Amino acid sequence: MEAGGERFPKQRQVLILFLLLGVALAGWESRRYFVMEETESGSFVANLAKDLGLGVGELAAREARVVSEDNEPWLQLDLQTGELILSEKLDREEMCGPTDPCVMHFQVLLKKPLGVFRAELLVRDINDHSPEFPEKEMTLKILETSPPGTVFPLKTAQDLDVGNNNIQNYNISHNSYFHVSTRNWGDGRKYPELVLDKELDREEQAELRLTLTALDGGSPPRSGTAQVRILVLDVNDNAPEFAQTHYQVQVPENSPVGTLVVKVSARDLDTGTNGEISYSLFYSSQEISTTFELSSISGEVRLIKKLDFETISSYELYIDASDGGGLSGKCSVSIEVMDVNDNSPELTISSLTSPIPENSPETEVALFRIRDRDSGDNGRMTCSIQDDLPFLLKPSAENFYTLVTNGALDRESKAQYNITITVTDMGTPRLKTEHNITVLVSDVNDNAPAFTQTSYTLSVRENNSPALHIGTVRATDRDAGANAQVTYSLLPPLDAHVPLASLVSINPDNGHLFALRSLDYEALRAFEFRVGAADRGSPALSSQALVRVLVADDNDNAPFVLYPLQNASAPCTELVPRAAEAGYLVTKVVAVDGDSGQNAWLSYQLLKATEPGLFGVWAHNGEVRTARLLSERDAAKHRLVVLVKDNGEPPLSASVTLHVLLVDGFSQPYLPAPEAEAADAAPAAPLTVYLVVALASVSSLFLFSVLVFVAVRLCRRGGAASVGRCSVPEGPFPGHLVDVSGTGTLSQSYQYEVCLTGGSGCNEFKFLKPVFHNILESDLGRKSEGSSAFQNS
Repeated sequence: MEAGGERFPKQRQVLILFLLLGVALAGWESRRYFVMEETESGSFVANLAKDLGLGVGELAAREARVVSEDNEPWLQLDLQTGELILSEKLDREEMCGPTDPCVMHFQVLLKKPLGVFRAELLVRDINDHSPEFPEKEMTLKILETSPPGTVFPLKTAQDLDVGNNNIQNYNISHNSYFHVSTRNWGDGRKYPELVLDKELDREEQAELRLTLTALDGGSPPRSGTAQVRILVLDVNDNAPEFAQTHYQVQVPENSPVGTLVVKVSARDLDTGTNGEISYSLFYSSQEISTTFELSSISGEVRLIKKLDFETISSYELYIDASDGGGLSGKCSVSIEVMDVNDNSPELTISSLTSPIPENSPETEVALFRIRDRDSGDNGRMTCSIQDDLPFLLKPSAENFYTLVTNGALDRESKAQYNITITVTDMGTPRLKTEHNITVLVSDVNDNAPAFTQTSYTLSVRENNSPALHIGTVRATDRDAGANAQVTYSLLPPLDAHVPLASLVSINPDNGHLFALRSLDYEALRAFEFRVGAADRGSPALSSQALVRVLVADDNDNAPFVLYPLQNASAPCTELVPRAAEAGYLVTKVVAVDGDSGQNAWLSYQLLKATEPGLFGVWAHNGEVRTARLLSERDAAKHRLVVLVKDNGEPPLSASVTLHVLLVDGFSQPYLPAPEAEAADAAPAAPLTVYLVVALASVSSLFLFSVLVFVAVRLCRRGGAASVGRCSVPEGPFPGHLVDVSGTGTLSQSYQYEVCLTGGSGCNEFKFLKPVFHNILESDLGRKSEGSSAFQNS
């Protein structure tokens, strides 16, 4: 065995595409290596690393491997040493048959960058086969009148070896009549001829038996023998003659069994048995004898087995025509097998990368090789994929193709591609091969989570239970796996005064929002904050949304009466002149409600009265008026209980007690304590003093309550305004209710004036009443003067 440095004449330069890093190896010529057949597996053939000019480590890094033309694993590359070794014992006769030289073509594939290097392995023959004759005994019929020097063809022996190991010589056993002459065919093969040395005498010897020996040129030589039986015949002076000494025919490879290939014809001028011609193959290899059949009578050659152009493209037949007298003639038939397009293209995937990351342009997906066993147009091929795919086919050397991405891929648009590689030959009809590969696209974190809404508005009723679920925010991520796993969080509030950490919390896994404590509409009507959604990619991407929480009012505040004050030390007494007509304004009950909306809509009604029907309360504004004209018969003192009720569900209420004193005029005020019956007999001067003291006390308490209430309301509104505005129910009020704002329920026809003088500590309360035009002018003057004097006292 020897590893050659021989090179064939350079016929073409191997083109290597500049791929990946753009590194190429140039100048490599097809190398030929030699190995003897029957060499044991594992034997050394060549050092490819040295011949390629590469380091041993570089072969492994570039994933070097050997691919043969027939995809047979004859050779193996040791990546650790760079040595090319036999993977199994080679049989030259099995690999190449009679073809000489026996050359096996293979390629060395390198990646990163791609490199394809052609090489050949010449398998040399050893003398491991002996010559064999197709028949162990041959019979020759020779006329006794045959002159010396007459030549008689003998059947040729077969030797599967080639070259010098094939048959080189024939000899025959010692005798006095014949010797053997070894002749050459045009293709270099040798055949024996029996040469007559002296005339035969049938009467002296009618039959001879000789041993024919075929010798090959091996060392040591091998031989094969056959018996030659010679029958001496009477005179037959005309040998058969073929119409043509050489026939040439063409047969399509797809011809069916039984097809007539050719018909040879010979004639003999003799008559009788000497003119009866019999045809036979005097040189017949095993392949010929199993493929063709010769009719001994008609000379027709027919197919007995299907032809295959890719296996054997031509045949040579040698036909002998013998007459009954032992004379013979010969001809040759050249059969050319015509190629038809009966082989579909073949596709072999060398490497496949899947999945491939998205956003990676010009990525190598697959490396494959195509081949068609036909020839000419039948063997020319085109390769293509679907037009609507973001991939390209790039041709390489030696029918190799590379499938690469045509730009960056987007997994969110399409995560899987089914690619059909179609290889079509140029024959008629055209044959094609389709190979399907599936390429998966792996995810890259290139999409941030997106909320379903840019802002959320949630509503929660006040006095809620802690840890109440108030709503959910949701974000989706178009990525996959960990890149699509969303985690929610609360972002720091824009207003540092908002105690967001004590108000709400969020579930980081599903975005559920919870109220951490009970909310109070009167203290905090609305607040807003931002939530964030981040994925678990690297680097992580995030987005945010605004959440606004509106606190809905609950009817948890009963109406509060501002006037008249109920906690005064002395009850409030209203003076009404007996001359007042029906509808006279006695006083007005002023109340507020800490709730809002319909929960703060107040209505008034007279719950109890000393004398029903004398006074009435307006439901809308709380005004207490006389229902009819007063008379002398009406009691001087009256006690009224007014109910103030809101419109909540359930409704809450408060009541206030009014004391009304009927007097003849404000010039003679009379203000007795309702509890003391004996006050009617007291002098007028003490009554005036009591009245002044009572009014001053009531005014002071009323002013103090108003100031406290206003201060509390302003503080609450300031806290609510710092977080957000509160929506107020829109629409008209019900007909029996009056809207309540921060200033109470006063009608536009009335006004309270509160004056607090710090120097004197004196509180003044002015209550202006409307003027009724139907009152007598004299009474009007008197009453107005009395009212003015009372208010300024």
